[in-house]
Amino acid sequence: MDEKVAHDTLDEALQRCGSNWDAAQTHGLLTGRLAAAGVPAGPDWLLQVLENTDESNALQKECQKLLDTLYQSTYWQLSERLSEFEPLLPDDDDDVGRRTIALAHWSEGFLHGLVSSGHSADIKQRLGEEPLCDIIRDMLEITRAGLDEDTADEDNEAAYTEIVEYLRVAAQLSFEELADLRNKEVTPDEQ
Repeated sequence: MDEKVAHDTLDEALQRCGSNWDAAQTHGLLTGRLAAAGVPAGPDWLLQVLENTDESNALQKECQKLLDTLYQSTYWQLSERLSEFEPLLPDDDDDVGRRTIALAHWSEGFLHGLVSSGHSADIKQRLGEEPLCDIIRDMLEITRAGLDEDTADEDNEAAYTEIVEYLRVAAQLSFEELADLRNKEVTPDEQ
């Protein structure tokens, strides 16, 4: 799948159509929901991101088209296991402070998506076990990420790069760790 959505393009579209979500949060939410619920997560994710927007507004339709593309490319990146997954963040030439805030928002969205989808008892249990409980704990820390003004720019850049790589690997690992449970049929007494 070659079609990609740029962070700033989606961010502007979300703002224009009146969504309460930014691009990084939206992608984090999608990634967490896909890890926990798979393909069926798509409609709920889309409804949540576009909640309180005007369906008749052409800007909302433009935004929905971008979100559909993001959904398809993200699912493909995760499911193909080709290590092509990348968190949707601002370009590397943007200010490191802005990118750091986006890291925090992406992690916030991911955690929300991972734990807010309807889960079977098995998935809830798996989220409490290693390595997923460690990922959740680390992501909670990343939600509080900020720029250290007293640190040299190159050190802030290096830290940012390490965190992006961690998010990339953590998202893929979460998707793979939950695959067997995500694909298992949920019985009514497990909900």
